[in-house]
Formats: sequence, structure tokens, C-alpha cells
Amino acid sequence: MSRTDAALRPVDLARMAGVSTQQIRNYVDAGILPPATRTRTGYRRLDDRHRRALVTYRALMPGYGAETARAVMRAVHDEDVALALTLVNAGHAALHDQRLSLEAAGKALEAVAEQTPDASAPSRSGPLRIGEVAARLGLRTSALRVWESAGLLRPRRDRSTGYRVYGPSDVRDARMIDLLRQVRYPLPQIRPVLDGLRRTGSSEALRTVIARRQEGLAQRATAMLEGSCRLHHYLTENASAEDR
Repeated sequence: MSRTDAALRPVDLARMAGVSTQQIRNYVDAGILPPATRTRTGYRRLDDRHRRALVTYRALMPGYGAETARAVMRAVHDEDVALALTLVNAGHAALHDQRLSLEAAGKALEAVAEQTPDASAPSRSGPLRIGEVAARLGLRTSALRVWESAGLLRPRRDRSTGYRVYGPSDVRDARMIDLLRQVRYPLPQIRPVLDGLRRTGSSEALRTVIARRQEGLAQRATAMLEGSCRLHHYLTENASAEDR
């Protein structure tokens, strides 16, 4: 028996991947790994193809995410390579769209950050209520309340009615938060941007946010390249094995 045909147990792959033996069984049942034959006593019999499939799946996850990685591997093992490649292409297209969105959001955020409160004044009649701000920015009032609960917005309360009222700087901050959320920036990491803007009027923290997000997208692109390369090897190795 050659090395590539040598029998492996689920526990062997589990140790290699640092997961439980049950997880390996789940991978087989889910189609992430190829179907497994069984011994006379009912134990799964795995081989080097299962090992290579596991390596491929784990290589795909960092760039494409677990859900897409699972779908790709299932498509391959269903002998639908066209679908697997479509999913890979969709992942790259989505990443490109995120990069374009980040670039556009960065420009918009710079423009918002450079506005003075007077320049972004919502109206000449005075502060706005929460519903008016939501309508002006195309948001739900629930989003504004969540951001307030997270400490990102600080509208004052009208003394006579108790209603929230938003001044020009509050509207600017809400617009800033909305743009950052559109590029999937976590709420806790938005606070330093707003704090820096309120304290110094500087958009330096904003530039840091954009730079970090750009770095994250570049790292994901690299991970996608590594994952797709591993997938290519898996496909060609399987084709070579079938030709033998």
C-alpha cells in the first residue's frame, strides 16, 4: 500500500487539524470531506484524499469564510466544479466591491469630518427630534437609539418634553457613524474616531480607521489567493489520481 493510499482514522485527521474526532465525522457527513468507506466493523476508513480535502477546506476559510468554504467543498465532492469556481469568483467580486465601497466611504467620511457644526446644521429653526434626524439621514430611529446606548451619540433632552433633540454636531456624528457602519466597522472602534473629532477637530483617527480596514482587505485578498491555490492543487491532484 502506497503512502497516498494508506488508511487513516478520523482521529488521525482530528489530531492534525486540532479538532475533535466528531468534527471530522461531521465534515464527512456534510460533504466537506469526500464520502468515506467503512470497515467490516463499521468504522470510517479515510485516506490521503480526505487529508488533502481537510487541508483545502482550512485554507479556504480565512479568505472566503466558513460558509463559502463549506459550499465550495460540497460542490467539488458533488462533482460540480463549475459551481465551486462560481462561488470562488463571487468571493473575489464581493471583496472588490468592499474595496470600492471603502474608498468611496473614506472620501465621504473625510468630507463629513471637515464640516463644522454650522455647515451641517439641520435647519435654521433649531434642533431636530429623533424622527426628523432619522428621516434626514435615511435611517431608522432604532439605529440612533442603539448608537446612543453604545455611547456614540449624545443628544440632549428637551427640559419641557423630555424628548431627544439633536443639534448640528449630533447630526454630523450620526452621519459619520452611518458611513462607518456601511463599511462594517464595529461600534466599539467608532468611538475613538468621534472622540478625536470632537476633541481636536482632527480627522486623523478617521484616516487610521480607513487604513486599518484597507489592511484587513489586503490580508483577506492574500488569504483568498492562498485558498484558491490550495483548491487548484486539490482539483488537479484528484484528476491525476483518477487518470492513474
